[in-house]
Amino acid sequence: MNHARRVALVSFATLMTSALVACSTQPASKPAPADKPAAAQTDAKAVEPKTLTLLTGTTGTAYPALQAVAAEAEKKLNIKIKFDIKPDGTEGDNLVKTRLATGEMSDILFYNSGSLFQALNPEENFVDLTKEPFMDKVMDSFKSVVTANGKVYGVPGGSSNVGGIMYNKKVYKDLGLTIPKTWAEYIANNEKIKAAGKIAVIGSYKTTWTSQLYVLANEYNVVQQNPNFVTDYTGNKAKFANTPTALRGFEMTAETFQKGYMNKDFLATTYDGGLKLLAEGTGVHYPMLTHAVDALAQNFPDKIKDIGVFPVPSDNASINGFTVWMPSGLYINKKSKNVDAAKKWLEYLISPEGMKVYMSKSKANGPYVIKGINVPDDAYDAIKEMQPFFDSGKTAPALEFVSPVKGPNLESILIEVGTGQKSAADGASDYDKDVKKQAQQLNLKGW
Repeated sequence: MNHARRVALVSFATLMTSALVACSTQPASKPAPADKPAAAQTDAKAVEPKTLTLLTGTTGTAYPALQAVAAEAEKKLNIKIKFDIKPDGTEGDNLVKTRLATGEMSDILFYNSGSLFQALNPEENFVDLTKEPFMDKVMDSFKSVVTANGKVYGVPGGSSNVGGIMYNKKVYKDLGLTIPKTWAEYIANNEKIKAAGKIAVIGSYKTTWTSQLYVLANEYNVVQQNPNFVTDYTGNKAKFANTPTALRGFEMTAETFQKGYMNKDFLATTYDGGLKLLAEGTGVHYPMLTHAVDALAQNFPDKIKDIGVFPVPSDNASINGFTVWMPSGLYINKKSKNVDAAKKWLEYLISPEGMKVYMSKSKANGPYVIKGINVPDDAYDAIKEMQPFFDSGKTAPALEFVSPVKGPNLESILIEVGTGQKSAADGASDYDKDVKKQAQQLNLKGW
């Protein structure tokens, strides 16, 4: 290389260095490392998901349905859900109360609506959702069961369902039985089933909450014969022990045991075990909430068409209808540090897209309580059997959804009644005392 060319190259390099130095004196962002541009760094930060915790039980298909929604929401919203699992029944109720009291509650809680929700001091513990635009999609019938002092605190998780007698249709056909319209007809069916060597009524008292169904699902019969019962009961003017139609649920529980209709190991049988007996036709009647249809379909898909449901019969054939349970709610912990993200997640859950994902893992147990979300054509046969009762208005909400008063020890009291340790009258009287304690804790007027 000749001398002139070398001088030219050195001069060019000097010029470029001066230009770079001059540029560095101007305000500018710090240059990114050569192997990672600034835009890439920003994108890397953006994809880090916000993590929320959600406390829920695992019975039925609500849990896998929420998992499916969570997976899609993570893609759409960049919000990740970490599931905390709680037990069912009284143990789960106590855990929820303890978590709230100690400030260790998850960001979102999936829990009962109605009276059990009211017992959690909603105003103190949950975020008010009343004015959120997405709440316009939620039906007033559901809002009423997650409202405290005029403020709405939850969105629905799944469909409504009913309490009744789930039954094996195949066995009914084989034994020539017809759906009973009265308690006497139900007893007659049980006698024929027992004579055929099958379990007439499935008991699953190992899962303690299942002991309550005769009492709880009898509510339709109670209010048809005592229209003021809910108001009088809430105002401490009516009791289970002194209202014959309400006492009947305790008497039904006692009679089922006394006549030997249940499986011999009913104290050791779990809810899942009860479903197995029903699906296989070993057991024929199972007093139960129809959310059980989901679990039956999941565990016994080839038997699901054999399962039907009818109302708990009254003593009058003209009074025949279902007691309806509203879905549980999802509530945002007031102490959560991720309230805005939690609101976005709930909004996605009840959107048409979110509900489509939910329903892909959990079919309807009854009508939905979100506007525009209908029971699909491929609903289970048992759910279709409910529809005429809804269409004709032969339904009533369960007591726990229209009154804040529910004693915490009903399941244990009914296990005593359902094992012959206590009479129906004594069980009802003890429950009235249990209810009084709860009402006083809630500072209800008249107690």
